[in-house]
Amino acid sequence: MWAAFIRRAIMQGIPLLYGSTGEILTEKSGNLNLGIPGIMYVGGIGGVIGAFLYEQHASTLNPLLAVLIPLLCSMLGSLLMGLLYCFLTVTMRANQNVTGLAMTTFGVGVGNFYGGSLAKLAGSDVPSINLTATSSYFRASLPFAEKLGWFGEIFLSHSFLAYLAIIMALVSSFFLVKTHSGLRLRAVGESPATADAAGVNVARYKYFATCIGSVIAGLGGLYYVMDYANGVWSNDGFGDRGWLAIALVIFAVWKPNYSILGSILFGGLYIVHNYIPNLDVSGQELFKMLPYVVTILFLIVTSIGKKREAQPPASLGLPYFREDR
Repeated sequence: MWAAFIRRAIMQGIPLLYGSTGEILTEKSGNLNLGIPGIMYVGGIGGVIGAFLYEQHASTLNPLLAVLIPLLCSMLGSLLMGLLYCFLTVTMRANQNVTGLAMTTFGVGVGNFYGGSLAKLAGSDVPSINLTATSSYFRASLPFAEKLGWFGEIFLSHSFLAYLAIIMALVSSFFLVKTHSGLRLRAVGESPATADAAGVNVARYKYFATCIGSVIAGLGGLYYVMDYANGVWSNDGFGDRGWLAIALVIFAVWKPNYSILGSILFGGLYIVHNYIPNLDVSGQELFKMLPYVVTILFLIVTSIGKKREAQPPASLGLPYFREDR
């Protein structure tokens, strides 16, 4: 049972890993994007739209196109959300907190609108879409995983999007710590005026980090629909996973590689109520609060320690006015 629990915790944590990795890149540039839940929602519905149209117009599904079309549609939708956020906060210098919350509301509204529209086109009586054929290609795992017992079940039975999430987290960590561009990006987040004086294009780095981060976060929505939910889209089906991804950023102290283990922990805490016998509905909801409780406790501990590496970028959430430099 423990092997099945760990595997399920990993699956539950992968969308959080995508979201937190994308948000860490964004926040390292000084942008606080609270629109991550909406961006993940748009990433999910973008992939659903691409898969739905392809299934409707193709007599026989090509495995490569069945994966590539939803993937590109998801990335495009997430990128447009990231560009919209950057235009409002970097170019127009709008308040980042208000803009992020508005983006979340907007993203959920867009997802529900297109989800309901596609359900009507499919002739469904409920706002739900079933893309089982496309999902089967996304959920394909290594064929020899079942032969390796608990090791194969835990580590080798996942889809390519799960492994891609881990790779992206590791690559993002390497980029931020080991490359000159990553150093400049972190400098922009700490002190944009100083970075600007050193010749760094602050606006360009903010746009770059936020848009790439949005694309990565959007893939979390695609993974949830195509893999975790077996290709079934339901309006408002994401729950609070977008907010958990933002909480994971704090828990991982703004380090993408720490998010890997953190996402598994959060995923396990989120589903542990399913493995506790005789637990009523109110008890289940209390257990679902555990990831947030752990984050709050971690915040208290790190605040007492006052370690600089456990703190957010110094200019996080603050607009940059070059004329005030």
